[in-house]
Amino acid sequence: MNNKNAKMSRVEIDKKIRWFTDLCRKNGLRVTPQRIEIYKELIKTDEHPSAEILYEKVRKTYPNISFDTVNRTLLTLSEIGAAHIVEGSGDVRRFDGGTEKHQHFKCIKCKRIVDYHHKPFDVIRLPASIDNKFTVLRKSIYIEGICDLCEKK
Repeated sequence: MNNKNAKMSRVEIDKKIRWFTDLCRKNGLRVTPQRIEIYKELIKTDEHPSAEILYEKVRKTYPNISFDTVNRTLLTLSEIGAAHIVEGSGDVRRFDGGTEKHQHFKCIKCKRIVDYHHKPFDVIRLPASIDNKFTVLRKSIYIEGICDLCEKK
């Protein structure tokens, strides 16, 4: 598993938070301590947490925060480009704070999601029937299979 976010330095976290607060302001959103805490917890992990997992982490700092606030904030982060919803097949919605180009592999047994980056996937050509007809905002590669840890079991 790629632990790039788990090893993020304090300086890198602060830089991302400054970027995030600027992004909030550009989008007309208030910069609240709770919103910053939710974003910070999201970028500190590479585990692609659900809203419930982030809620439990944020409650340690803000015990009175509601699950609805965390969930709505994550959806807002996705709308402004500070996070992505990891598309899946029928499981609880998972979030990714990594905004750099990358793809996802999801284990169908343990549900672990692993980031990887394969440059040729960044420039996938679309069929003319899509490319000429629609405005594509994001291309996402999502692969499912059985991870190395489950294979060993």
